[in-house]
Amino acid sequence: MGSISKPSITACRVVLGVLLCACASNVYGQSEAIDREIKATLGRDVRVGIYTSMRSDCTAGPLPAIRLSVAPEHGNVTVRRATLKATNVKQCLAAELPALVAFYRAKPDSGTDDHFELEVRFATGRKQIQRFNVTISPGASSGQRI
Repeated sequence: MGSISKPSITACRVVLGVLLCACASNVYGQSEAIDREIKATLGRDVRVGIYTSMRSDCTAGPLPAIRLSVAPEHGNVTVRRATLKATNVKQCLAAELPALVAFYRAKPDSGTDDHFELEVRFATGRKQIQRFNVTISPGASSGQRI
């Protein structure tokens, strides 16, 4: 007989323009791809993702592994540790969770749009490819100050 897999439970929300994924999935080896549009300013960091894991009892799960599978040509991607204070997510009224935050920074001398990919592997074995298309604007003019 064939095996029946349990359904995946993933909560993804866009909070302040950032994709926030908290995963409580039971499906192994599952893979998906997400396309994202990002607006960046030359020489400034822009937050592109917050990654965390929350169990059904509102406690922190293991953090996902993040790999830069396609590097940007006209900028840099960095990942930093943070603490996420979440309210009203699923049945959890308030929770503090460790998180990983990804940032993109366009090189100051670049005026060309960019793209990169992050591979996010959750502890359950689920893999998610996130493709980022970056539109770069010159930002504030560095002209004469009066």
